Amino acid sequence: MSTAEISITGEPISEATCRFTVDRPVYPDKSFAFLNKEKAEGSPLAERLFAIDGISRVIIAHDQVTVNKTVAGEWPGIGRSIGIVIREHLATGDPAVSDAVWEDMPSSDEIRASVQQVLDSEVNPSVAEHGGVIRLIDVQENRVYIQMGGGCQGCGQADVTLKFGIENSIRASVPEVAEILDVTDHAAGRNPYYTPSKK
Repeated sequence: MSTAEISITGEPISEATCRFTVDRPVYPDKSFAFLNKEKAEGSPLAERLFAIDGISRVIIAHDQVTVNKTVAGEWPGIGRSIGIVIREHLATGDPAVSDAVWEDMPSSDEIRASVQQVLDSEVNPSVAEHGGVIRLIDVQENRVYIQMGGGCQGCGQADVTLKFGIENSIRASVPEVAEILDVTDHAAGRNPYYTPSKK
């Protein structure tokens, strides 16, 4: 496979976070969050990404790789390095994530209970001040599906609120969570959650 054939699109979410969408699965139908370099040991793609200067967090999910950086460099430059790493990794045929990382993974029910506790104790008291509410819709493996209601639905700041406030609160307490997906029907009208669960 020629690495030149692999198309990758980078979408900066914030100054510190960028999502890279690949035209083929990187980690088919699964996701995993590496919150530090040590956790990435043994997972080939994650190891390669953390070798780039300033990378602080990596989430690998099906055909997307979301990366956080700590360095001051702009995304276009760092993004080129990330694109090269992803292409080189796919050419090797190595797995993106080691099976070993799943050995200590809590059950979906355990993750659900922990996330609900974070929403009840931290997130909802905060968003309630703005007339909003965050509901936990489902947990599939380590993927969490939430819905924004009240003042949050359709709010122009909803994506920012999700990415920074809610996501950071959940990850701080439940580091096993990988993707946090918003199923709220905001203006875009997309609803990524309602697909059959792969059981």
